[in-house]
Amino acid sequence: MRTAYSVETVRNAERELMARLPEGALMQRAAAGLAAACAQVLARVAGRVYGSRVVLLVGSGDNGGDALYAGARLARRGAGVTALLLAPERAHAGGLAALRRAGGRVADGDEASGAAGESIARADLVVDGIVGIGGKGGLREAAVPLADAAARSRAAVVAVDLPSGVDADTGQVLGDVVRADLTVTFGTHKPGLLIDPAREYAGAVRLVDIGLPLPAEAAELEALQHADVACLLPVPAAESDKYRRGVVGIAAGSARYPGAAVLAVAGALRGGAGAVRYVGPAGDAVIARFPETLVSDQGPERAGRVQAWVVGPGAGDDAATVAQVLAAKVPVLIDADGLRLADADAVRARTAPTLMTPHAGEAAALLGVAREEVEGARLASVRELAARYGATVLLKGSTTLVASAKGGPVRVNATGTSWLATAGSGDVLSGLAGSLLAAGLSAVDAGSAAAYLHGLAGRFAAQGAPAGAHDVAAAIPRAWRDVQGD
Repeated sequence: MRTAYSVETVRNAERELMARLPEGALMQRAAAGLAAACAQVLARVAGRVYGSRVVLLVGSGDNGGDALYAGARLARRGAGVTALLLAPERAHAGGLAALRRAGGRVADGDEASGAAGESIARADLVVDGIVGIGGKGGLREAAVPLADAAARSRAAVVAVDLPSGVDADTGQVLGDVVRADLTVTFGTHKPGLLIDPAREYAGAVRLVDIGLPLPAEAAELEALQHADVACLLPVPAAESDKYRRGVVGIAAGSARYPGAAVLAVAGALRGGAGAVRYVGPAGDAVIARFPETLVSDQGPERAGRVQAWVVGPGAGDDAATVAQVLAAKVPVLIDADGLRLADADAVRARTAPTLMTPHAGEAAALLGVAREEVEGARLASVRELAARYGATVLLKGSTTLVASAKGGPVRVNATGTSWLATAGSGDVLSGLAGSLLAAGLSAVDAGSAAAYLHGLAGRFAAQGAPAGAHDVAAAIPRAWRDVQGD
């Protein structure tokens, strides 16, 4: 599992570790890892380190010091290294001295301004050491031309710890930022490296272990990996029957949107539950496609035994069905039209687990803000929704987030693909997550595992080309087997 920690927690851990180490040792650890990563990039883009051209964009903080020390290591290997100083009077003195001793060149003041464009244009590699993890509000005016020049150049861009200008704690982008091809981060991931919109500026992310003493309980984010999801997935025992495996109820679809019911059932049938009950007006369409489904036209209250409900996909204006499902004493997943129709007080009053699965537009409506506000502050938005509704919230998007009303680390999922942005994809996800709820997973685990499998299935279904939601559902078994290593 990958974890991400806040700037405050990282700073505290750094201070604790530095108190036990010789002066400068921690920065040398970071610089060594950064230099090694840069050397690998140079080997790829220039064919070698010796004779390559490297430009360091150096600010006044420790990230600038990391860049200078790493530049010194590259210079000793024969690279031509030029440091452009944005704040010469506050540049890291030890790093500057090391770079000069190694034969690197330093440009500051007017010389740096004049040399920047030409140096960056000729570079094989640009190292972004402008702003550290404490930076707020985008790049300062003097740094913008450097970031623009790097973006226009043929050089690979490596960011030190995180791209300058993004918010490390929130993933927000509130101004001009550096766009990196690779970010070399130290000690732990920072939330901004895992959450959009900042994540898209980080490129590939490489973690360099520098020995930070980070308490597990203080993590801000968790990102599940294959092994974590494999431990969550239900596996039937020899004595299992369909009821022991769990029965999931799907209250979805309408005369106008029967396909939503079919897709939700498709996801549910591949989610590990022993049986799927369908309630709604699309019974004929569901049974024609999936004859194993238990179809009822008696409403949720009389549908029969279930261990969890999914309500809302394609439901239109059927508020009565939504209300009946919310009154059930079993876990409930609310999606799509159900989010619009659900009474907020009824959601908050539930004692059984509730999982809400909005996309950014639906989340904005629930919070009473503009969609752009949710998209620009995804972490804050998912936490606010979870707190306001007393529910677990899965905020769909390029980086899906899962937050519990009880607090704790937010789960972040990045297995998806842009090809998942297609009609009906969310219905498949709802059915899949609902099935995992019925199989006994907690709301956080069900949402997290479902998002992971759904994203992986999307990759398998698309493979670089358009794919429909039914293709994604069909690829879930492959994703399940891939996670389990079969």
